[in-house]
Amino acid sequence: MAARGRVVVMHFAGQMPLAGIAWQALHYLAGLRRLGYDVWYVEDHGANPYDPRANSVVTDNAPNIAYLAALMTRFGFDGRWAYWDAIRDEYHGLTRDAVHALFRDGDALLNLCGATRLRDHHLTCPRRLMVDTDPVYEQIKYAEADPAARSYLDAHTHFFTYGENVGGPGWIVPLCGIDWKPTRPPVVLDLWPADAIGGPCFSTIATWENKGKDIAFHGERYIWSKHVNFVRFIDLPRQADRCFTVALNSAPDDARREVAAHGWTVIDARNVSLGIDAYRDFIRGSRGEFTVAKDIYVRPRSGWFSDRSVCYLAAGRPVITMNTGFSRFYPVGEGLFEYANEAEALAAVAAVNANYAHHARAARDLAAEYFSSDRVLTAMMADAGL
Repeated sequence: MAARGRVVVMHFAGQMPLAGIAWQALHYLAGLRRLGYDVWYVEDHGANPYDPRANSVVTDNAPNIAYLAALMTRFGFDGRWAYWDAIRDEYHGLTRDAVHALFRDGDALLNLCGATRLRDHHLTCPRRLMVDTDPVYEQIKYAEADPAARSYLDAHTHFFTYGENVGGPGWIVPLCGIDWKPTRPPVVLDLWPADAIGGPCFSTIATWENKGKDIAFHGERYIWSKHVNFVRFIDLPRQADRCFTVALNSAPDDARREVAAHGWTVIDARNVSLGIDAYRDFIRGSRGEFTVAKDIYVRPRSGWFSDRSVCYLAAGRPVITMNTGFSRFYPVGEGLFEYANEAEALAAVAAVNANYAHHARAARDLAAEYFSSDRVLTAMMADAGL
């Protein structure tokens, strides 16, 4: 297939070498390539690297660069990636000149997660797509006329958000002229075999507490951290009398003990997230996903849906997750369930267990119908004029 245009995907898979983040980038890279685009990966946001083993930001980029190089080579992007070590002002993979030429001669850049504050060499690219995977926060900052937030967003030409209900019923934040287009997490189904029977335990993978992005709007405070909603449903394993596992990152010992005391099997998320195969095996070895959503997604009716949950669906694992308004856009009740209270969550668990094989097939079918990279990325690129 002839290339349909040159696209540069920008993300932070090297800076934060965790499997969920790597899979997020790979679904865009591999998905765009499947559609015939000439696809490249550039990571030049300049943030200091994160060491997941030490659970800390560090200054030594070498392990992160080696991780990214191996990831790109494995998935067919050898020679098509670059990482900027801002500490030493050095480019790895592609040279600085080659990176600047990519943007200058390219057709579009995808600023995935909005991970990069665009600079002069990015602005030479004619189509600059903001892909907002965490809705509400940036919309509030923009509506409040935060100068840095406005400069950051205004550097883009096209705006996409996983908040499919942004601007829809129940939405609370003025959009101030930004033409947000709905999108959703893409998945390359070929990368998620669905041929194994699910395991005994519902599961999820989560960071216990996220700090620094709570935000207030019109007298309401919206919480970024997932643990606030997790504790609301912490007793579900005992209520459901089923096996539930959570892979937790950055949870203090007292939180881990409290979660375990309510019937959860608690494991270290690093055992799952340090390798993309381990992450995929964990999901495929689960009965399904039971998870919560962040308060900042739920109360504003954002319509957000998790890219991790999409991986569960693609693997043929039913998903039970909090109601954010996403059911306006894809069906619930077969393979995918939403809940707002404990009774609804328990009913969903019972429904999955009553006819597991049916809901496992429905999960895979739903992933193919609504989240396939071919569908999701075709629509996005068409909206961007490609």
